[in-house]
Amino acid sequence: MNRWGEKRYHSMDYDLKELYGEKVYKITLNGGMTCPNRDGKVGYGGCIFCSAAGSGDFAGSATCSITKQLAMGKENLTKKRPVHSYIAYFQAFTNTYAPVEYLRQIYMEAIQDPDVQILSIATRPDCLPDDVLQLLEEINQIKPVWVELGLQTIHPQTATYIRRGYPLEVFEEAVNNLRKRNISVITHTILGLPGENEDMMLETIDYLNKMDIQGIKLQLLHILKGTDLALDYEKQPFWSPTMEEYISLLGKCIASLRPDITIHRLTGDGPKELLIAPLWTSQKRTVLNTLHRYLKEQDIWQGKEYHV
Repeated sequence: MNRWGEKRYHSMDYDLKELYGEKVYKITLNGGMTCPNRDGKVGYGGCIFCSAAGSGDFAGSATCSITKQLAMGKENLTKKRPVHSYIAYFQAFTNTYAPVEYLRQIYMEAIQDPDVQILSIATRPDCLPDDVLQLLEEINQIKPVWVELGLQTIHPQTATYIRRGYPLEVFEEAVNNLRKRNISVITHTILGLPGENEDMMLETIDYLNKMDIQGIKLQLLHILKGTDLALDYEKQPFWSPTMEEYISLLGKCIASLRPDITIHRLTGDGPKELLIAPLWTSQKRTVLNTLHRYLKEQDIWQGKEYHV
C-alpha cells in the first residue's frame, strides 16, 4: 500500500508539504468575471447547480483589488495560526473569460505577492484560446500555474441536464493544450448528479485515469437555494446520499483512482444559509474524520483497485 503521510490517499496537503516544507493555504479571489454560460455566448442561467456567486461563495469581493483581497485573506488565516505560504485561487465564475490584457494584469498582481507560491485558476475548457494559453505558459515559468477544469461528468445525458455547455472533446483538447505547456490540470467532478448511478460515477473516474491530469476534486452535489437545481428538487426530490452512502461511494472512487493523481477535495461545504441538501455536509471535519476511519476499517487506499 502506498503511504502519503498518515493518509490512505494522495492529498494536496501531502504534496505541498513535501514541496514547500509547510502547509500552504488557499486564498479565494474574485476577478470580476462572468461566464459564457450566463451571458448568452453558450447559454443563460449558468450550470444548473451553480449559485448566484458563480460557485465562488467564499471568494473575495470583486470590488476590491487583487492585492486587497489577498491582504484580507491573509488577515483571516493568520488570526487562527501562523501561515507563510499561499495559493492565489481565482474561483468565482470563469476565470479566463476576459481579454488577455486584463487577465495578465490580475494574474501578475497575484503572483507578485512574495507569499503566493502557486496561481490556481478555475475555468471552463472552452475558455482557453491561444493567447490565454500563451499567458499561462509564461506565468508558469515564474510560479507554478494550476488550471482547474469543471468536467463534472463524462456522460452526455447528464452534461445536457446540468447545462454544462460543451462536449467531452473540448475537455480533451483543453487538457492536451495545457499539458503541452507543462501546466498542471485539476479536474472537478460531481458525485450524486441526478440520473447517475454508482457505475456511471466510477466510469468518470476510469476515464480520468486515462487522461493526463495531475489533480482531482471530488465534490458531492449541493442543492443550493436560488438555483434551477433547487427548483427541480422542490418539484420532484431526487436521491441525495446520506453521509454513510457518500463515504462508501468515496471509498470506491479512491480505490479506483490512479495513485499519482493528487486529491484536492473529497467533500465540500456549501454556504449554510443557502444549503437545502444534503445538510450533513456542513460538518466537514466530521465527514473527513469518518472517511479516514472507514478507509482504515475497510483497508482501502488510493489505487487499490486501479489496474493499468
